[in-house]
Amino acid sequence: MKQTVLSLLVDNNPGVLARVASLFSRRNYNIETISAGRTNDERFTRITVSVSGDDQVVEQIRAQIEKLEEVRKISVLEDKTSVCRELLLLKVFANKTEKQDIIAIADIFRAKIVDVSRESVMIELTGNQNKLNAFLELMADFEQLELVRTGLTGLERGMGTLL
Repeated sequence: MKQTVLSLLVDNNPGVLARVASLFSRRNYNIETISAGRTNDERFTRITVSVSGDDQVVEQIRAQIEKLEEVRKISVLEDKTSVCRELLLLKVFANKTEKQDIIAIADIFRAKIVDVSRESVMIELTGNQNKLNAFLELMADFEQLELVRTGLTGLERGMGTLL
């Protein structure tokens, strides 16, 4: 099964995200990640959904989403023709000696240290899922206190738009 990233342009109405998400659960499709936010036009929201499945499953998902009244347009974000990113925040336990090692790893990945306390460090990292997963693999040697990921979001390259 391959991962497919769908970009939906929907009306900016209350409950639209819930209606899209419930469509997946009613049909027993799994959402890998989902993110939503208003666009530069306040009338619309962009929802980015990543799903796993073969071409037939993805086409069924697209067909079901297109039936929703508030959906204006759907696009598949292909690797070569789009840019997809995810945000990760990680809080790790860090004594004085571990902080330098953690900062060195963060620097390699161009991550930002966004909070430091006596016993913890919080790191912000943005990138594709492979980059985030590689970072987390290296950080596995440290005690992770909290982790949150936003899920994928993305845009097509060039002048093409959903609006």
